[in-house]
Amino acid sequence: MPSLPTPALSSSSSLPLFPPSSYSSPRTTQLRFCLSFALPLPLPLPSFTNPTHPYRRPITCSSTPIEKETAISDRPYSFLRETDGLDDESVRSRFQRMIMDVQDSVCGALEALDGAGNFKEDAWTRPGGGGGISRVLQDGHVFEKAGVNISVVYGVMPPDAYRAAKAALTDQNPGPVPFFAAGISSVLHPKNPFAPTLHFNYRYFETDAPKDSPGAPREWWFGGGTDLTPSYIFEEDVRHFHSIQKSACDKFDPSFYPRFKKWCDDYFHIKHRDERRGLGGIFFDDLNDYDQEMLLSFATECANSVVPAYVPVVENRKDTPFNERHKAWQQLRRGRYVEFNLVYDRGTTFGLKTGGRIESILVSLPLTARWEYDHKPEEGSEEWKLLDACRNPKEWI
Repeated sequence: MPSLPTPALSSSSSLPLFPPSSYSSPRTTQLRFCLSFALPLPLPLPSFTNPTHPYRRPITCSSTPIEKETAISDRPYSFLRETDGLDDESVRSRFQRMIMDVQDSVCGALEALDGAGNFKEDAWTRPGGGGGISRVLQDGHVFEKAGVNISVVYGVMPPDAYRAAKAALTDQNPGPVPFFAAGISSVLHPKNPFAPTLHFNYRYFETDAPKDSPGAPREWWFGGGTDLTPSYIFEEDVRHFHSIQKSACDKFDPSFYPRFKKWCDDYFHIKHRDERRGLGGIFFDDLNDYDQEMLLSFATECANSVVPAYVPVVENRKDTPFNERHKAWQQLRRGRYVEFNLVYDRGTTFGLKTGGRIESILVSLPLTARWEYDHKPEEGSEEWKLLDACRNPKEWI
């Protein structure tokens, strides 16, 4: 367990640990990532889970490639095209309902945990079909920045975007591919350096035949995962988090947790640093070798496990005293987070290559991050222990 300092700065201190002037200074290596909101909607908002609410109405969309999003003030009942039905039992419809429900439950739990901040919301649609909801809590009492986004997208992927979306691609030269994608994605950055960052993402893809191969079979797959990125190791927190992931996996297949835990360690590898972004969790992609109904239930179980896996950990750490050294180390680790997301993350690559909504794509970036030249923590220190665990993944349970 990390030793705690005597002189401390509270996470609720009105004085920033790094002065505001440093955010814009050309000489500092600390960067502030600010994302604006074109259409913050007033709260409270009508429940998204109420199918009779007048705001939840169908969208009529033409079948066109992805186009620029259009902000809307009234959230629809469904982002699916009318041709997909409003509330049928298709996988598309049920997955959409699931991510809407999870967005509501996660945001509600985070607001209660923060105690001061509220999520601001942008809702948007695209002429080519679909739309999404971005919710961000920023500069709260507990969370520096927390984003929870959902999207339902129709479009045509250019070949390079298809390669970004598929981990294992057998056809290296596909033509433009019509696709449907739905997902929920979230990154949560607490203020306190002893409280870990969390990322989770669950998604469902369908592709039609490539434009140059009419009649080819439709493909579908699920992907996602939940992973923990602390700046300091509290083993009881990490074990709790991994035990919840294992429990969710074991309900479906006992091979899932060890398989997806290793996949997570491998995926979140920052190759140019030869270290992992954090302490792992589970990750899977291109998953279609099981029954579709089973995989839909599995993704739902994993998404519903986010709150019990994460909220108790932050509740225990959010008021732990810390000093400037701890905060500076957190900022350095956030720099690693930025490096991975902008260089390696397939979701970011896919969004940028398909003309995705830039504010939603980059919402995962922390407000602040730090880079120091050739920084090396002292061997045996708590910072070194975290770095060693990122370089040499271990089994936590």
